[in-house]
Amino acid sequence: MLGLARLPALLSLLTLLAPLLGLLGCSSPSAPKVAAPALQPPPSRLEPAPPATKGVMLGIDVLEAEGFATVKGKRIGLLTHPAGVNRLGIPTVDVLRRAPGVKLVALFGPEHGIHGDAPAAVSVASGTDARTGLPVHSLYPPRRPTKAMLKDLDALVVDLQDIGTRSYTFAAAMRWAMEGCFEHNVEVIVLDRPNPLGGLKVDGPPLDPQWARANYVGAFPVPYVHGLTIGELARMAKETPGALAVPEPVRARGKLRVVTMRGWTRSMRWPDTGLKFIPTSKMIRDFDAVEGYPMTGLGSYFDPKAGFDLGFRTGVGTAHPFRGLSHRRLPLEQLEQELRALQPKLPGLTFRRVTAPNAKTGKPGTGLIVQITDPDEWRPTELNFWMMKLACKYSPQNPFSPVKGRDVSGFLRHMGSQGFADDIARQGARVDVEKWLRQWREQATAFQQQSRKFWFYL
Repeated sequence: MLGLARLPALLSLLTLLAPLLGLLGCSSPSAPKVAAPALQPPPSRLEPAPPATKGVMLGIDVLEAEGFATVKGKRIGLLTHPAGVNRLGIPTVDVLRRAPGVKLVALFGPEHGIHGDAPAAVSVASGTDARTGLPVHSLYPPRRPTKAMLKDLDALVVDLQDIGTRSYTFAAAMRWAMEGCFEHNVEVIVLDRPNPLGGLKVDGPPLDPQWARANYVGAFPVPYVHGLTIGELARMAKETPGALAVPEPVRARGKLRVVTMRGWTRSMRWPDTGLKFIPTSKMIRDFDAVEGYPMTGLGSYFDPKAGFDLGFRTGVGTAHPFRGLSHRRLPLEQLEQELRALQPKLPGLTFRRVTAPNAKTGKPGTGLIVQITDPDEWRPTELNFWMMKLACKYSPQNPFSPVKGRDVSGFLRHMGSQGFADDIARQGARVDVEKWLRQWREQATAFQQQSRKFWFYL
């Protein structure tokens, strides 16, 4: 099943909008449990997987095209969510339910649940799926699948669409599932999917070792934008000593198989694949948000329970999250002036004004959006750290300084660099951002070279 694929790729440019209020992406303080609703009724029939010559075939398409040989005769569970579909948009759960010689006996859900409708960091209850009658085991709050959950399984199939950014939690769900399965001698089969940002963008701070264990927003010691597919991350975890929080003999004997894609190459960003983007969570509804998440999410980190607020808002909660830019202490003109001054340091980016309806009042308002003008030159994470410097400049008190009632550990689990956090806590607006960016670029280049041994695609 492991293979390499080549296909010429195009680069595309998307513009976006809407600078309105919001919070950071895939995780936030926990809240009460939400029970999962039933899946929508399946299509009346399943189309055969398209031939390999027609564009990108996802792992599920390849599995079907090869007659389900990898899972035939097995009792399987499926860890998935609404973006787990084949290239025709048919949910993987339906493809596997009707696969000849395959017994799908349980579903497993990550953060947001198998239906994707639970808010970030909200506990999702286990239960029974009303349509299929299958048991649904929630793996959120973060947990490994237990022996009881896995007792009837020969293999756990993973079909999750990641977005290529370390703090997005679906790769963590896969890692924790691998740990539980390896402990209980259950095979893991990962159906691979594209990294929407492509396989050539590697950028941002690596994750310090102290944040790499039991960290659901930092499951792997990789740069913030890592350039790997979810299948390649699984391979890295399986083949790297210490990558999983299980005894080494358990990792070594664990069974992993990755069903690779056909037709995907590392130069492909999501629009180049020809595939429809299915929302991966409420805040990542399209490719614009995929690009915006690593670009502004850290710089607008906001955790009121921890007393941590950088003052920036990026349109989360509107139709276009992570693209709008506003600051609660700065008039639009002043913020625009600051960002224009930074533009020479931010290749491939520009800022422009846009008028859009306010999400709450419906009244038109004018704000700034971040626009990618050159995807090749664009460095996905660097705007965040200039935003942090500006946050220090315009906050009455350094938002990174350790004071009573403020907990920066959540921010650190996302961002990953204790050294930078300590430096900006001391220096505030005087912090030398460029020094850190140069260091992280060097580390990202080194990681990209080191991670080539885990690549399935060129």
